[in-house]
Parts: sequence; structure tokens; C-alpha cells
Amino acid sequence: MRRIRYEANGGPEVLFLEDAPEPEPAPGELLIRTEAIGVTLPVVRKVREVAAPIPLGGEVAGIVVGMGDGVEGFALGDRVTGLCFSHGYADVAILYEAMASHIPDDASAVDAVALVRSGLIARGVLEAGVAGPGDSVLVTAAASAVGSLAVQYARARGAARVVAAVSSSQKADFVRDLGADEVVLYSDESWGDPVDVVLDGVGGDLLAPAVRALAPAGRLVAFSSGGGVIDAYELLVRGASAIGFQMAAIARTKPKLYASWRDELWAEYRAGTLRPRVHACVPLAEAARAHEIIESRSNLGKVVLVP
Repeated sequence: MRRIRYEANGGPEVLFLEDAPEPEPAPGELLIRTEAIGVTLPVVRKVREVAAPIPLGGEVAGIVVGMGDGVEGFALGDRVTGLCFSHGYADVAILYEAMASHIPDDASAVDAVALVRSGLIARGVLEAGVAGPGDSVLVTAAASAVGSLAVQYARARGAARVVAAVSSSQKADFVRDLGADEVVLYSDESWGDPVDVVLDGVGGDLLAPAVRALAPAGRLVAFSSGGGVIDAYELLVRGASAIGFQMAAIARTKPKLYASWRDELWAEYRAGTLRPRVHACVPLAEAARAHEIIESRSNLGKVVLVP
């Protein structure tokens, strides 16, 4: 099989296409022939920051071509999507059965990787922030794969006001089309009237203005791999709170909740409430170019690798 090898830290130039043995599925695992592979910011950051070579995992979608012992919910030929923890940038990948879900007949593999993982995070951060009908919600990285779905989800859940925070005014029309009432730039001195909930997928220096954007008793949900420091005094004077969210923790500790959110995602997709947006489909051999798109923050929606 073909896969992308990560050699050392330093950026997209260290990604190489290589031939490798096809993996064997262990008990409880599915072997899938990949049709689409989602590129995520955490994986891009690992390539940039981690010195030791690591498998490039992430969201994959394709056809089941092998199964380990004990698999009960899937059959050969099924179309599935899920999160791969080993080598996902490859023609063939391994999925844990618990992390896999069926792709409906009316959805493509590209739609699946653009929707499921990013949509689960969007659903989860809204839940963590207790964002309900009538609330105002601000989403950072609103033009990203997760952000674009979070804007749509907030609107669908009855938010009275949805604010999209983006890095460039060139993204304004895109996020307004998703349902944003207002658009602010990270560089703006003020992000407008305070909001009840901030969903932050950027981190770093953006945490300070994100906290300042909170209304009294507001909630900041931080789900970025970008780190950063929150000023406790800024929370104190607002009576606000900061919450960390990690999707993997939900998948491990609350599998029934994880499955119900996943089913809800596909229902919203069929109803047309959620529309996954794909910025580009890039050949697997050009994975470095896909990483460059993410690093430049120029993407409007999901970047997908296609074997």
C-alpha cells in the first residue's frame, strides 16, 4: 500500500510518499480501503512541533475490506468512517470498531470525513458551553471544518445571535452564508457586544480577547490544541467560566452519548440543517500541499486527501 511517511519536525517538506506493508486487523478492528482522509490542525501541528516521527492518524472514510475477530456490527463491503489512531494517511487504514460508523447511501466518503469528526466536536462544544435557545454564541476559527459546522449547529439549536470570528475579511461572505449574524476579525479592537458562549478552536494569544468577549456569567469552551493562558481575573470580574473539551474523552468514557450525537449528525445532514463544506480535495501524494493550506489558515471548510 501507499502511505505518507513523516520524517522529522520542520513542516510540510518532511512528508514523503512510501510503499509499506498492508496492516492486519487485530480483534475488534476494521481494515478499510480509504476513499477520503481528513486533514486536521492537530496533526499538522504535530508535524511542525514533534521531533520524533509519528503515524499520521485522523479521520478516514472508505470500504471495509477486512475484519479482526469479534467484530459484530460491520460486514465486508460496508462503507464506514471514523478516527484512525495509526497510519491514516494511506490507501488502507485500521479503525477500531467502536470508533467506526456507517456512511449512509446518500452521502459520499468526502462528506463523511467533512461531517462526522468535526460535527461531533461542534456538537460537543455547544453541549459543554450549555448553549441553548436564545443564547448568543461566538465561534473562533469559524471558517474551519469544525467552526463552519459549529456556526450552523448554533443556529439550528436556536441561538439568538451567532458571531463568527475569522482571521481575514475574505472569509466574511463564507461564514455569513453558514448563518452567522455578525463577523469580526481577530485583529478588531472589540468583538462587538458580549456573548453568552465563546467556542474557541484557536487558543494561544486569542484566548485573551475571547474571554473579554464574554457577557456576565458567560462560558468559554476551549477545544484547541494551540494551548494558551487564561487570565483568571478576567473570568472573576465577569463571573464567567472556562471549560476544556476533548472529543476523545467522550468517545472513551461515554460511548452511548457519542453514538447518539453521531446519529443526530446524520439526521441533521439528511434534513439539510448541516452542510459540510470542503475547501479542497488533494491527492494523497500531495499531502504536503494539504498541510500548507491548513497552516496558512486559508481554508474555507475541510481539506481532504483522496487516495
